[in-house]
Amino acid sequence: MLRTRHREEALLQTCLATRQSFVIDKTNPTREERGRYIGPARAAGFRVIGYYFESRVSDALTRNAQRSPDAQVPEKGIRGTSARLEAPERSEGFDELYYVRIIGSGFDIQEWRDEI
Repeated sequence: MLRTRHREEALLQTCLATRQSFVIDKTNPTREERGRYIGPARAAGFRVIGYYFESRVSDALTRNAQRSPDAQVPEKGIRGTSARLEAPERSEGFDELYYVRIIGSGFDIQEWRDEI
């Protein structure tokens, strides 16, 4: 459904206007990219909860290779996103922030400690 930025923005604005909770399930590697969501959500009175997933290029490439060929992300895209990655900070406007490690087929979720 959200194949374009225009559609994403329309849905975001609708959620903000109607006070409908929403989840942004997307890689937002920079403070600026996260700010597109955090600022408007805070201004609308939402609580902002962030999950930072442990990000190792080698692990991402391995997981990517396990996807069907049409769902794979080009290696250049994975490496480029990793190069732009900025660790989140509570000062960005997060009410809660968590660090997530993928362990086997599950997750280890810990409260953020302002370090990676």
